Amino acid sequence: MPDSFFTWLLDKLNIFATVFLGIFVEAVPYLLLGTFGSGLVEVFIDRDQMSRWVSHRPAAAAISGAFMGMVFPVCECGVVPLTRRLFKKGLPLSAGVSFLLAAPVLNPIVILSTASAFGWGQMLFWRFTISLVIAVVVGLVFSAQGDAADVLRPVLAGEDHDHVHAEAGDSVGEKIRKALLITVDEFFDMGRYLIIGSLLAAGLQTFIAQSSLLAIGSGPVLSVLIMLLLAVLLSICSTVDSFVALGFMGTFSFGAVLSFLVFGPMVDIKSTIMYLQVFKRRAVTYIIAIPFLMSLLAGLIFNYFVK
Repeated sequence: MPDSFFTWLLDKLNIFATVFLGIFVEAVPYLLLGTFGSGLVEVFIDRDQMSRWVSHRPAAAAISGAFMGMVFPVCECGVVPLTRRLFKKGLPLSAGVSFLLAAPVLNPIVILSTASAFGWGQMLFWRFTISLVIAVVVGLVFSAQGDAADVLRPVLAGEDHDHVHAEAGDSVGEKIRKALLITVDEFFDMGRYLIIGSLLAAGLQTFIAQSSLLAIGSGPVLSVLIMLLLAVLLSICSTVDSFVALGFMGTFSFGAVLSFLVFGPMVDIKSTIMYLQVFKRRAVTYIIAIPFLMSLLAGLIFNYFVK
C-alpha cells in the first residue's frame, strides 16, 4: 500500500509539474509583451495624449477601450500590467475595464487563431461579437462609479511609486532604456502572481478528474456550466484556446463551446489573481460575475434557440 501510494503521488507530481510548466511557459511571452507595452506607454504617452485619444463619455470610452486590443495585441496575461499602466496615464475607468476584458479576444492574433481552428464562420463571428458586447456592458457598469479610488487599488487611484520616469528632454534611446527598466520591474511584479495562478490551475487540473466533469456535461444547461468551469480550470492562453475548444466540438454543443471561448480569455485562475493587484475585491467580483452570467446566457440561448 505505501509503495502504491508513493507511485500514485509521484505520477501526480509529474503531471502537476508538466501542467504547471505548460501553463507558465505558454503565458510568459505574453506577460513579457504586456509589460514591455506598459514600459512604452509610460515613457512615450502622457496624460494629455490619453485625454485626446480616448473619449471620457462613458459609452464612447467603453467601445473605444474594447477595440484597443487591435492596437495592443495582448492576451489575458499581458493585458493586466498594460491596463494598470494605462490607468496611471489617465485612461477612463470604463475604457480600461472594457479593454481588459475584450483585448484577449479582439486582437489580430486571436482572430487569426480562431479562424484557423473554426474557419471564417459563425464561431469566429459570435466569439468576437459576444466578447465585444460583454466588455462594453461591463465597462458601462463601471462608468457609473464616480470615484475611481473606490474601484482601483490605492497605488492606481493617485499614488505613484515608480522609480523610473521619462523626462521631457530624454532622447529616444534613453526613453527605450527606461521602458526596458520598467518592463523588468513590471515583469517581476506581475510574474509572481502568474506563478501563483499557474500553480493553482495545475493543482486543480491534476487532482480533479476532467473526465468526471465531461460525463455530467451533456445537457443544454450543464454543458455550458461545465465548459465555463473548464475555461477557468484549464487557464489556457487565448492565443491557442481555439484549438483546444475544437476538440470539444464532438462532445459539447455549439453554445457550450462558444461560452468557453468567450469566458475563458476574460476570467481564469491566473488572471483573477492578477486582477486583484489592480482592482479592489468588490470590483473583481463584478469583473468575474457579469461576464460569467452573460457567457452563460449566451450559451443557453444558442443551445435552446439557435441549434
